[in-house]
Amino acid sequence: MDAPQILLTNDDGIDSVGFRALYEGLSAVGDVVAVAPADDQSAVGRTVSEAVEFADHEYGYAIHGTPVDCVIAGLGSICPDVDLVVSGCNKGGNLGGYVLGRSGTVSAAVEAAFFGVPAISVSMYIEGGDNWQSLATEASDFATAREATTYLVEQATTESVFAAADYLNVNVPFHDNTGVTGSIPMRVTRPSMRYEMGAEQNGGREIELRDGIWETMRGGSVDDPIGTDRRTVADGEISVSPLTAPHSTKQHDALDEIAAGYTSNTEATADTE
Repeated sequence: MDAPQILLTNDDGIDSVGFRALYEGLSAVGDVVAVAPADDQSAVGRTVSEAVEFADHEYGYAIHGTPVDCVIAGLGSICPDVDLVVSGCNKGGNLGGYVLGRSGTVSAAVEAAFFGVPAISVSMYIEGGDNWQSLATEASDFATAREATTYLVEQATTESVFAAADYLNVNVPFHDNTGVTGSIPMRVTRPSMRYEMGAEQNGGREIELRDGIWETMRGGSVDDPIGTDRRTVADGEISVSPLTAPHSTKQHDALDEIAAGYTSNTEATADTE
C-alpha cells in the first residue's frame, strides 16, 4: 500500500508540542499536511464558522477558526483527497461519553466521519493535580501518544477497522520522558458513562460548575468498570474506543406505538371538524 495521505489537525493550536510530536511521528509513515487552528481552540466542540482566514505554516496551513472549521476547510478545499484525518495530540484526556461532544479534538474526528473519511482523535491524560498544565512541555513527553498513533495509522488503515467504526478515540497515559512506550498495553474500550458534573452557588449571582471525575482520578480511586476508557487510562494503559458518527439509533417498540398513536389522533381530530 502507498503511504497514506493524512490531514493532521488539533484543538490546542498548530504550534502546540503535542501537535508537533504527532506531525514528526506521522511524517515517517505517511504524507502529512497540517490544517490546524492558529491558536488554542480547546473545548469548542463542533462549533463552526461562516468563513475562516488561513496562513501558510511550515507544517501546512494555520486556520483562524475551530477544529471543525479546519476539517471542513481541509477536506472541502485544501486537501480533499486524503485517506485519513488525525486530530491531536491533545494535552489532557478526552475520556467518558459526556466529554465527546465538548472536545474540539474529538469533534474534528466526528466531522471527518461525516465526510466519509476515517479519523483518529488522540489525547494524553496527565495526572498532575492542579499542576498538570506545567507537565508535558516537550515533544518527547508525547512519545507514547506518537508511537501509539503511528502504529494505529499503519495497522488500522490496512485492515477492516473502519468498516465497523467511523473514528477511533485514543487516550494515552502520560509517562515522563520514558523509553518504555512499547511495554504499555493497548486496550479496545468503550466510553465510560459515569457522570459527576455538579453546580454550587457561591454567595451572590455566580454558580460554579465542577466536574468531580477529575478529582476522583487525582485520588487514584477510579472504580469505572473494566473495559471503559477512563478505567483503562487510570490503570496506565492505552485506550482505543471505536466509535460511530452520527449517533446510532435503535428500534424502539414503545416509541413506535406513541408515534403511530399521534397519527391516528390527528386523523380522528380532522374527521370531527
